[in-house]
Amino acid sequence: MTAPDGLLVVDKPAGWTSHDVVGRCRRLAGTRKVGHAGTLDPMATGVLVLGVGRATRLLGHLALTDKTYEATVRLGATTVTDDAEGELVEQRDTSGVTDGAIAAAMTGLTGALEQVPSAVSAVKVDGVRSYARVRAGESVELAARPVVVSRFALLARRGDELDVAVDCTSGTYVRALARDLGAALGVGGHLTALRRTRVGPFDLSRARTLEQHAEQLALVPLDAAVAAAFPRRELDADEAVALSYGKRLAVTGSPGVVGAFAPDGRCVALVEDRDAAARPVVVFAPA
Repeated sequence: MTAPDGLLVVDKPAGWTSHDVVGRCRRLAGTRKVGHAGTLDPMATGVLVLGVGRATRLLGHLALTDKTYEATVRLGATTVTDDAEGELVEQRDTSGVTDGAIAAAMTGLTGALEQVPSAVSAVKVDGVRSYARVRAGESVELAARPVVVSRFALLARRGDELDVAVDCTSGTYVRALARDLGAALGVGGHLTALRRTRVGPFDLSRARTLEQHAEQLALVPLDAAVAAAFPRRELDADEAVALSYGKRLAVTGSPGVVGAFAPDGRCVALVEDRDAAARPVVVFAPA
């Protein structure tokens, strides 16, 4: 039996690594050709997009899309990992923290930022994951990297617990936002809960639990996945054949990656305008 090509949108359970989910979905799909776009920590839940078969070639492009999270931040305590799973480093009194101060600090963490990732993260330092170095007892200082937080909103406050919503670019660490919010308020802070509600066009309304996928694999077919995630370019028959051989076409006029579709509705390739031509980034259709 030929493995299907498409995306699986999973509502990841707490306690599972993203690799655990990939392993489970390999068994469900009957193929080892399964990967994921955008890692979620074990404590986090929510939208994890997986590619099956040829759709694994979409994942690097989906990983670049904006994401939405709902999270809970606890003020007054810092941890080694910037989340509730790490060892407590320091506690401070939060009685003087006002709602106005919180709003101002959140505004200061909105927009284009230079964010220092959490030390316990998957960022590589000299080829070794940062979290591995920290767990080996090393002191790790990571360089700041540009991210964009387009929304950092307070949904509710329960004493030291803040429920927040975050819209951000790929590569943003919500744990680091919690840490930096606490630091801006002078009391420290860390993340206690995290749920990803959207990756690009795929949100919780399209996500299924692993149990639901086990009952019936809810695969988003490759053609539909590309149509949902990227702008669309219609090809004529000659263009479809040329592109399937990797040939360049006339420019699309659209910024970024575009899905190119044959007259019969099949996605032939992803293309991108470069050097006065639409060049194939990924070719799916056989010649």
